[in-house]
Amino acid sequence: MFQRWLHLLFLHWSFAPELVQMTLPQGLQVDTFRGQAWIGIVPFFMRGVRPGGIFSVPGISNFLELNLRTYVRDEYGRAGIWFYSLDANQPLAVCIARAIFALPYQFAKMRARISAGEIDYRSQRFGSRNSLHYRYRPSEKLGEAPFGSLEFFLVERYRLFARRGNKLLNGRVHHSPYQLRKVTVLEADPELFAMDGFKTPAGPPVHAIYSERVDVSIYSMEPLERETRVASMILRPAEP
Repeated sequence: MFQRWLHLLFLHWSFAPELVQMTLPQGLQVDTFRGQAWIGIVPFFMRGVRPGGIFSVPGISNFLELNLRTYVRDEYGRAGIWFYSLDANQPLAVCIARAIFALPYQFAKMRARISAGEIDYRSQRFGSRNSLHYRYRPSEKLGEAPFGSLEFFLVERYRLFARRGNKLLNGRVHHSPYQLRKVTVLEADPELFAMDGFKTPAGPPVHAIYSERVDVSIYSMEPLERETRVASMILRPAEP
């Protein structure tokens, strides 16, 4: 599945690992950076979503997405992402993603505007009274995240995990390294935490970073199993 992600804002808060571990399914272990677990809010634009070799469909392939995520490792030590929620404003895309990828997509009323270099992004999940607002202005180019840095830990993830019933699934993700930029965050609504069952963080994000664009290929979801080193090297870059 090809996807183009645009205007990504990564907002992160740090947490005690044991608190995050309590929210994870059996078979996944919270991943930490210097002893801390991290949960992130990521709003962005999704463009050109399509299966390989098929043209994108404007009414289905282009939409907005907002997700709440954390970072984990499976029983084989492979790093990846666990999503608590993924909100999108294209109902058919939500249904397809839930069915094919077993990810917790939800429909939301969303809109975004770019003006004078500033991105204004708003979302209201169907059935919720909470209206979320993110406003940010990218600035200085930073390039690729250095290996071993917090930025690398947070953004360079090449696997995602999901659950269908009692079975854990994983899907490989391939993309070039993010080209990062500093960002000034003008609005950063943390209420998505409360909507997904967490206590709302008391303070602003501990870390914020931006990326303008990345092209992504997501492979099919499969049951967890050990993969050969050759297959791993062919289908994705090395994981941290």
